[in-house]
Amino acid sequence: MNTLAPQRPILELPDELISQIAAGEVVERPASVVRELVDNALDAGATDIVVRLASGGVRLISVEDNGAGIPGTELPVALKRHATSKIRDLHELEGVGTMGFRGEALAAIASVSELTLLSRTEGQATAMSLDGRSGELRPAARAQGTTVEVRELFFSTPARRKFLKSNATELSHCVEAVRRHALARPTVGFAIWHDGRLIEQWRAHEGEEAIDRRLADVLGAEFIASSVPVQFAAGPLTLRGRAGMPDAARSRADQQFAYVNERFVRDKVISHAARSAYEDVLHGQRQPVYVLYLEIDPTRVDVNVHPTKIEVRFRDGREVHQAIRHGIERALAAPRVGQAVPEPIAPPTASSPRAASSASLPAWRQSRIDMGGHPIADLAALWRPGEQTAKVAGAFVAESPAAPWPVATREPIRTESTIRETSFNDTASRTTATATATPTDPPPPALENAGADNHQHTPHDAPIWPLGRALAQLQGVYILAENAQGLIVVDMHAAHERIVYERLKQQLEQATLGSQPLLIPVSFAATPQEVLTADTYAAALHELGLDISTLSPRTLAVRAVPASLVQADAVELARSVLAELAQHDASTVVQRARNELLATMACHGAVRASRQLTLDEMNALLRDMERTERSDQCNHGRPTWRAVTMRELDALFLRGR
Repeated sequence: MNTLAPQRPILELPDELISQIAAGEVVERPASVVRELVDNALDAGATDIVVRLASGGVRLISVEDNGAGIPGTELPVALKRHATSKIRDLHELEGVGTMGFRGEALAAIASVSELTLLSRTEGQATAMSLDGRSGELRPAARAQGTTVEVRELFFSTPARRKFLKSNATELSHCVEAVRRHALARPTVGFAIWHDGRLIEQWRAHEGEEAIDRRLADVLGAEFIASSVPVQFAAGPLTLRGRAGMPDAARSRADQQFAYVNERFVRDKVISHAARSAYEDVLHGQRQPVYVLYLEIDPTRVDVNVHPTKIEVRFRDGREVHQAIRHGIERALAAPRVGQAVPEPIAPPTASSPRAASSASLPAWRQSRIDMGGHPIADLAALWRPGEQTAKVAGAFVAESPAAPWPVATREPIRTESTIRETSFNDTASRTTATATATPTDPPPPALENAGADNHQHTPHDAPIWPLGRALAQLQGVYILAENAQGLIVVDMHAAHERIVYERLKQQLEQATLGSQPLLIPVSFAATPQEVLTADTYAAALHELGLDISTLSPRTLAVRAVPASLVQADAVELARSVLAELAQHDASTVVQRARNELLATMACHGAVRASRQLTLDEMNALLRDMERTERSDQCNHGRPTWRAVTMRELDALFLRGR
């Protein structure tokens, strides 16, 4: 629960400190006023903030809070330029922990509007009201807290007022400003009124699930359903939040929210790191969705960069980049299908659309519906846990499972795959797969002693496979499987391609990243920025397997490249790495190039469409998908599987209507 901020008197800053502040105009449009006033309310420890607007904020902006309030004697000082209670000296400026700190907002707003300041502190006999135009200070009625009322914005500068957009557009910007604050403060309640009508309200939440509940309130429950939690800590950095699944990507970057110490920011390091984390699962121009909260020592980030305080500068941009990238990658790595065990199907009742037809099913099929009055959670319950899948890069081999029906007469499936022994120096490396399979299908399960055997396979002691058990193959392209919730359709080539790709990456990561010296160094004309970057990040370049030396103030030479990229264009690779290091203090160019090579190899090594698979092979592929990271998308960003629930199937056939 929020506590009221300790009171510090509002004083004018000394000239020396004023010269250190990135001063500038903070009032660009009504949304700028709303942002600054809500900042002040949060700094005052408010737990309830009400924003009232008229004509999109042009005619009226009123922000009411229940914070600590401002003493009556300090109200006139609050409207002076560079007067604030947030900082006192340069040391505090370098470690700002509040939303506001410059002391310019109220003065700038009062200069272009009719401003009234009403406030009351704890223990104060009555509230005091200050007219910003006349300076008149008089008693007024109000509970503890502050109300700032801004009327007729830009009335004194009509030229600027002409450049404002329509009321609807300005209103949307004001709502977005409050929305950004609401996402970072789940324990604070927000309400927005426009022309006397309540248009948005987000109630305060407490407890561990407060942030998820606020995200659902602001962004919708579908955002929670289509995203995964992010939790990552690295040294002085702590990252939390939620990252959208690749399927939830949008055509615009309108749902990307990043916060540094609860301050909404737009930062190139953060946005680049987040985009890098999606490289392996999201391709093209689609934009990921995410809400990220970065907690960092205030002395390691400079918020005194831009007048709007929306930009920051990190002391060590590389550690921030790595933390965000790795945090999101880990969150996305676990296959979605394995994150939760599906709920068992409820036993059909007499009125159930499936109950009437269950009597007509074969005996072995009915046994799944009611075995001793307990529903079987999954057809995979008929599989004993002894099934193992041998992992071979480029293919899958399923050992014969111990099934409850006789399969001893069948020869085990033998699928072999070989990858040419290489240090990945040859970009033309390809995987080859040879397979032989018997076309014999397994007989239906024998249930002569159904009553005795079925009790051994209740949902409590049976393995539950999230992707269920394979039923058939469709047109040599899709695998049809059944799990507890309905039908699973798997694109077998896309799924196997991801499995092979992830195995190749693991094999390469386990090996030392070697550097291959070039027989003849390649020189190229470089810009002063590239030369400076090569000298500054020499150690980082060496870690990436690159040796770039300076021949002259305008010439660089590439003497070695990563061993896995000897066939790549050395100059183009060097330029790309230097450009990324200069801009983001971190380079993923080498890894991206290596992954593209591995993706090509995986595509050629994966099982091809139109190949007929046995049930054992299909089930082995499903089990591998459940264990493989990022198995929900193939290497090109396409989904590998889709689910159709029984409810959806019933609706297609109008059952129960």
